[in-house]
Amino acid sequence: MQTTSLGNSQLQVSKICLGTMTFGEQNSESEAHAQLDYALERGINFIDTAEMYPVMPRAETQGKTELYIGSWLKKNSAKRDKIILATKVAGPSRGMHWIRGGENDLNAANIRTAVESSLQRLQTDYIDLYQLHWPSRNAPIFGQKQFDPTLERSHTPIAETISVLADLIKEGKIRTYGVSNESAWGIGEFVRQAELQQVPRLASIQNACNLVNRAFEQGLDESCYRENVSLLAYSPLAFGQLTGKYVDDAKAHGRLTLFPPTWSPRYTRSSVLEASGQYAALARAHGLTPTQLALAWCYSRWYIASTIIGATNLTQLKENIDALEVALTPELIAGIEKIHAEFNNPGQ
Repeated sequence: MQTTSLGNSQLQVSKICLGTMTFGEQNSESEAHAQLDYALERGINFIDTAEMYPVMPRAETQGKTELYIGSWLKKNSAKRDKIILATKVAGPSRGMHWIRGGENDLNAANIRTAVESSLQRLQTDYIDLYQLHWPSRNAPIFGQKQFDPTLERSHTPIAETISVLADLIKEGKIRTYGVSNESAWGIGEFVRQAELQQVPRLASIQNACNLVNRAFEQGLDESCYRENVSLLAYSPLAFGQLTGKYVDDAKAHGRLTLFPPTWSPRYTRSSVLEASGQYAALARAHGLTPTQLALAWCYSRWYIASTIIGATNLTQLKENIDALEVALTPELIAGIEKIHAEFNNPGQ
């Protein structure tokens, strides 16, 4: 398994990262452990989670994902130094009042409480990559395509957030930090504030990136290249749309049929369904599965350091990892670009 440096940090991460948001909702503890074991066997050293998980977010299950990973880490304590463990602190409330009473702003008090809770659930002394799940400030995220100044709200300044993250690095509780669901402006401000404080800079950004959402290519790619910030691409299969299963059966078992449509409205747009159908047809015309096409595209992008894959069973996980060996021909790339020109980021 190929590895790469995570930004300007000392961390070396595998080209594929195991996403875990199904652990505790769609997957039991034993199933979670089986996925973790298999991923490690296949050379994956990078695991991503969050204090908010599992999905669908509920008070009754919040933290279960970290607990399942923690019980696995305890059994594999001798391998801890070989594993790059990433988790996230929830940002200001998005209706999740059960996380610190919904007052989850990215200030010192909240971040410290979140770190200590995650360390306890994960049964580890340190977190390799600590990420801000979404910005404190008003920003266009989770399907909001344009910035809306009328949604401005009070928020914690980035300078304050960076200060506490730098302290946590000094204390040895985290090794480096990153952002998620961020913008080009946010990347620039994080870099600027870290330089002003003369503290470590962010190492990564975790944003959605897939065949129906290539918004990262609209300025973030240059920002991250020039500032040496690594992209961790999440939702490479667009919540399952790019597997083709919903193209074949709109009621297929999966996240989009299990959970309310309000959870992921961007991936249920008619234009996403149309584009997914065309990508599925393109893949099958070239002897690939839609999953192989979607993941091979992510794996081959120069600007993606690591692609976060998720699965609910080992068969899916194997196909996801095996797609790393799929090489996209110039003809296939041309076909992808033709569809992209017709359906420009419908899942953004």
